[in-house]
Amino acid sequence: MKYTLAFDVYGTLINTSGVFNSLEEMIGEKANPFVDTWRNKQLEYSFRRGLMNQFVDFSICTQNALDYCCQAFAVDLSSKQKETLLHEYTVLPTFPDVKMGLQNLKEAGHSLYAFSNGSKNAISTLLINAEIRDLFNGIVSVEDVKVFKPSPLVYEHFNTETNSTPSNSWLISSNPFDVIGAISYGMRSAWVQRTPDSLFDPWGIEPSLTIKKITDLKDQLEKTE
Repeated sequence: MKYTLAFDVYGTLINTSGVFNSLEEMIGEKANPFVDTWRNKQLEYSFRRGLMNQFVDFSICTQNALDYCCQAFAVDLSSKQKETLLHEYTVLPTFPDVKMGLQNLKEAGHSLYAFSNGSKNAISTLLINAEIRDLFNGIVSVEDVKVFKPSPLVYEHFNTETNSTPSNSWLISSNPFDVIGAISYGMRSAWVQRTPDSLFDPWGIEPSLTIKKITDLKDQLEKTE
């Protein structure tokens, strides 16, 4: 069976740890807790804005979270340093397994879409810089419905945009909240456990599949048929 595959971008395909190297040069040993808090706050702010019906471009959540971390860690970054860090989000690399994994899935006849909280322009730029844009049939962004994942409206929007159904589409994500959101909506979902210490939220909702790398997905999907 050929599926319509919705790929989360940040942390799933794109390695956001590239920002860490720049941070370490700027703030030294604070870089590790800083970057973790930055990512957590970025997501928290998107969740809160979703609940408040106060949608903004995801880049604003990223910027607000960066400002929060500067206060929380007593780090005085200049405007230029902040611009450098925010720019890094547009030029981050993929994980090593991504390009081959996507190529295998495309050759197998599946339809591939990038599916993100980020804007279409931001995601397109990111995928072009990472040299994987041509592997996707298209990009689906939450900006069209003005609410962030894991709202069910977002997954429904994906099905509408790609002319797919919950039964023939899969979400692929390294973010447990995204996986749980998709499954709760009615899609199946593969969790990409990028590191051995990554934990899945104990909500009693399990991933349809758990994989370590994108290159594992093609064979695993064939086993579900």
